[in-house]
Amino acid sequence: MTKYLLLSRTNKLKKVIVTGYIRGVFILPRYWRQTLIISAGSKEMIMFKNGVTNKKIFIYSLVLAVFIIYPNITTALWMLFLDVGAEELYFFVFRYLYFVVLFWILLSWNLKKSMTTVFAKRLVVSFLIAGAAYGLYIPISLYIFKIHGDHLTVTLVFQYLVTMTICAGIGQVHIMYQNQRLKEMEIEQLKLETLQSRYEALTNQINPHFFFNALNSLTGLIRNASKDQTIKFVDKLSDVFRYILRSDKKGLVELEEELEFMKAYQYLIEIRFAKKLSFNTVVDTDKKKMKLPVLSLLPLIENIVQHNIIDAENKMKVEIYINENNELVISNPVHPKLEQSVSHNIGLVNLDSRFFLLTRRHIRVINDSGTFTVYLPLVEE
Repeated sequence: MTKYLLLSRTNKLKKVIVTGYIRGVFILPRYWRQTLIISAGSKEMIMFKNGVTNKKIFIYSLVLAVFIIYPNITTALWMLFLDVGAEELYFFVFRYLYFVVLFWILLSWNLKKSMTTVFAKRLVVSFLIAGAAYGLYIPISLYIFKIHGDHLTVTLVFQYLVTMTICAGIGQVHIMYQNQRLKEMEIEQLKLETLQSRYEALTNQINPHFFFNALNSLTGLIRNASKDQTIKFVDKLSDVFRYILRSDKKGLVELEEELEFMKAYQYLIEIRFAKKLSFNTVVDTDKKKMKLPVLSLLPLIENIVQHNIIDAENKMKVEIYINENNELVISNPVHPKLEQSVSHNIGLVNLDSRFFLLTRRHIRVINDSGTFTVYLPLVEE
């Protein structure tokens, strides 16, 4: 009775594992991709917001005001040389500070307030602000400093027009640059989303049929009443399942991590084939920190199992090592089945595409003299 109860629970476990696998692969990556894009966009907007500060605008105003009143600077120097009244010098300082304030107002509006891309609109608003400042300048020059006729000079009117045009032009260039950067950011986001979508689509092609095979092996262990072996098998299966569910959050992983995963998976395979399939892994410790795309070995081992006869007469020994080109080599003898699955080439193309997306390098496949060998390029940390 207990044995049949365990079998029933095993069948339920199959459904839970496959459902969890599908949810882990399809749902979590979408959240990860959205988080990456939102984060990138937020950083770009903060950069634009903090790019033009009041301190910078004030410094620009001080410099541009000197450029505008340059003709008056020459006059002020002559006044110092001729020893004229202090009132003229005070008025010169007032004019300079007045243009500093005007530049600060116009630049602040054009760089931080106005978002229009139409230069004519920007110019009209700047003209109105400059006109209001000119209207305020007239009574100050007439009734405070008693400088008659200064407000009617062509030079002063020209200075106001140039100030207005410069500020409107700077604002227009700034908004055009900002829009261009935002477009570039959107393009980069689309590239990131497309790249991530392609990678996820390729990862999702990993067939979960090995879970069914593993659970069928578990069913056999339960029928044979192999308690200790069954418990160990379930532990290893849990390790494999946990690694696969977490793989959607990873791109490149250390070779050491991938080999540790393969140890757990290797145990499941050896139980399934009653030790007719074995692995010989020889990797130096200093090479285990190199990286490769997550779940690179799983589809290769699955292809070996799926497309070869493995029995007492055709035992399978898989060699795993690193060659002089820092490539992880997976080699196995070929014992082809009579009917080959059409998914064989799809799995290798899938793996090659994942490698190219993450490392910009392709895998190599050699099938000759009864040996099938795959070379996976490793990436230095």
